[in-house]
Amino acid sequence: MHTNERPSWDNYFMEIAELVAKRSTCLRRSVGAIIVKNKRILATGYNGPPSGLAHCDELGGCLRDKLKIPSGERQELSRAVHAEQNAIIQSAKFGISIDGAIIYVTNYPCFICAKMLINAGINKIVYKEGYSDKWAKEILKEAKIEVIKYEKVSFSRA
Repeated sequence: MHTNERPSWDNYFMEIAELVAKRSTCLRRSVGAIIVKNKRILATGYNGPPSGLAHCDELGGCLRDKLKIPSGERQELSRAVHAEQNAIIQSAKFGISIDGAIIYVTNYPCFICAKMLINAGINKIVYKEGYSDKWAKEILKEAKIEVIKYEKVSFSRA
C-alpha cells in the first residue's frame, strides 16, 4: 500500500518554480516561473541576462544598484530578462501555445510582465511573494486575470 502523501498541484508547481529560481543570476532577486496547462508544464523561466551575455556579477555588479534605482522602478534598465518573460519567450521559440494557461511565479509580476502575460493569453497567475507594483495589479484586474497568492496547503490524493 502506498503511504506517501502527494503534494497538491499548487504545491507541486510552486516548488518547481522555486527550483527554477535557483538558476537565476540576478544579484537583487531570484525569480522562477513555470507555465502550466492541463497539469502539464509547458515552459520555465528565471531572471537573468539574455542567452550568451555576461552576468551582472561578471560586469562588476548590478547596473540598477549602481544607479540607485529603487525596486519596482525603471525595469527597462535591468540587464535581466524577467522570469515570466523568459517563460513566454521559451514558449514562442519552441512553438508552444500558452493561451489559457496558468503561470506559477515566485514573485508578483511587474507591470511589463503583466502586460505580456495578458497578451500571451495567461488566464491565471499564482504567485508566492508580493511585489510593490500597483500598475500591474490594476491592469491584471482590468483584464480579469485571476491572481492568487500561493498558500501552501495540505497534501492531496488528487
